[in-house]
Amino acid sequence: MKNLNPFKNVGVLSSVFAIVVGLIFGFIVLLISNPSQAAAGFSTIITGALSRGLKGIGQVLYFATPIILTGLSVGFAFKTGLFNIGSSGQFILGAYASIYVGLTFQNMGNFHWIFALLASVIAGALWALVPGILKAFANVNEVISSIMMNYIGMYLVNNLVATNPVLFDQNKNQSFSVLNDAQLPKMGLNKIFNGSTVNGGIIIAILAVVIIYVILNKTAFGFELKAVGFNRDASRYAGINEKRSIILSMLIAGALSGLGGGLLYLAGTGKHIEVIDVLAGEGFTGISVALLGLSNPIGILFAGIFIAYITEGGFYLQLYDFAPEIIDIIISVIIYFSAFALIIQSFFAHQRKNKKGGK
Repeated sequence: MKNLNPFKNVGVLSSVFAIVVGLIFGFIVLLISNPSQAAAGFSTIITGALSRGLKGIGQVLYFATPIILTGLSVGFAFKTGLFNIGSSGQFILGAYASIYVGLTFQNMGNFHWIFALLASVIAGALWALVPGILKAFANVNEVISSIMMNYIGMYLVNNLVATNPVLFDQNKNQSFSVLNDAQLPKMGLNKIFNGSTVNGGIIIAILAVVIIYVILNKTAFGFELKAVGFNRDASRYAGINEKRSIILSMLIAGALSGLGGGLLYLAGTGKHIEVIDVLAGEGFTGISVALLGLSNPIGILFAGIFIAYITEGGFYLQLYDFAPEIIDIIISVIIYFSAFALIIQSFFAHQRKNKKGGK
């Protein structure tokens, strides 16, 4: 008889539970704020993006693209035993590199956007290299070092943009738009989702998800990275170079965040680097996406789309005299309970282990 595992889907059920609780909490907030419009406002959150048809779906995919990448960055690092809280800094360095190449490199034709994206990947990876080296050789907590790199990255990019007349629009206090041939191609998505700002970035994001999934689950390299995350000493005893694995894990995580920055700022949708002292929110949203997706690449893909979906629906709350920030409250509650998903998953795994040990 087949042995069924009752704990197999605990993680997924925990994430679904977190979503349900977050939505219920959001509805309560709407009731307290404006009881007469609460039902209409909640309906807008749930169906707002769909009510606009394919255009709304296209917008969801556009907003999901960068947070899928930052979520993938955080989730990949977590799978290898690291907490990459420096995604925000890596994201903005990747964005800067892509804009720099997109504005200063000339006569590159159809390859311009590819080189700009490659620049974003390299910049993000290099920005994650410092926390990786510190962790590998000095056992410096990557949370502390990557947080510091976030702020260094923000101020560095602000300075690099503001002091370069080729990049900086003084009248608007932001970077210029990249050249036309540096913008991401639509790849036919503009015809499917007519009227939206979606582009080929979502396809690149999905490809990144597939690649990371294969690396983590189907390759010896991915096994080594996860093994080091579980136990550095045991991995070293087994012949794995744990220092190299830690550095490579952070490099890959940083590359993913940098790619997210490139995909957003090369989209040709009027997104610019603003010279203000605010960390890139996409990096921290990526932490939320990784938690909700249980650090599984496929889960992160759907979590990123879900977060983008309710965010898009929340834009229309103002029609019912609600502040769109209510969506932030809902997402915060969802993420708060998503953290418990990991605890619940660990608890049931421990129970299962004890059950097997007792036989």
